[in-house]
Amino acid sequence: MASDPFGFTPVSSSALELLASAKQTSPAPFIPASATPIPDTPVARRINEYAKSQLPIPTYNHSLRVYHYGLAIKSYMFPSWTFTDETYFLACLLHDIGTTEENLKATKMSFEFYGGLLALDVLQKSGSSTPEAAAPKDQAESVAEAIIRHQDLCEVGKITAVGQLLQLATIFDNAGAYSDCVHPSTIEDVTTCFPRMKWSHCFAATIHRENELKPWSHTTTLGEDAFPAKVLGNKLMEPFE
Repeated sequence: MASDPFGFTPVSSSALELLASAKQTSPAPFIPASATPIPDTPVARRINEYAKSQLPIPTYNHSLRVYHYGLAIKSYMFPSWTFTDETYFLACLLHDIGTTEENLKATKMSFEFYGGLLALDVLQKSGSSTPEAAAPKDQAESVAEAIIRHQDLCEVGKITAVGQLLQLATIFDNAGAYSDCVHPSTIEDVTTCFPRMKWSHCFAATIHRENELKPWSHTTTLGEDAFPAKVLGNKLMEPFE
């Protein structure tokens, strides 16, 4: 696969089809959070501080769990994917930026769409004194695309590689799907580093809140009652709640 630092390689939108085609002969290895450190770059540091200041702690912790779980899945299932850890980190940190109470009330748009636009804007701004902390246009657009589509669970068509990984890792953390893609000890280690803090209840409440404010929201396509029920019924993560 050609070098693709920002994750614009097209892959199947169907997670089941993609995982079946990449099926491994050995079980998922234990990959601790320490083996997938967060990037220490100007833009990563800036966006990390931004996310910390904007997101409730349970949502921030979820974003970091998605980062570490995603890289564990990528290493095990998709080692040929070449986008940078930095690009994926930015997508993880910002994927739920639209779910804050302030941002839910700021727009009539679905949270992923508004969040993608916010991410596109904040990634390309850095301040005149630190131009190196701005993301390149292609990277910012890749992150925005991934955020906009991270709940767009389709069985046909294509999605970017970074967008698919964001989908896989968020559904893994939120609903316990694709459990064979991550070693149980990886889950234990990552949740020790970034506690769930009753995340299933937090996220289910966010789903209900958006549906209350915006009964047309994209989240409803996952099932107005079925989706929060699936989140609350996350047996894989229940021991760590």
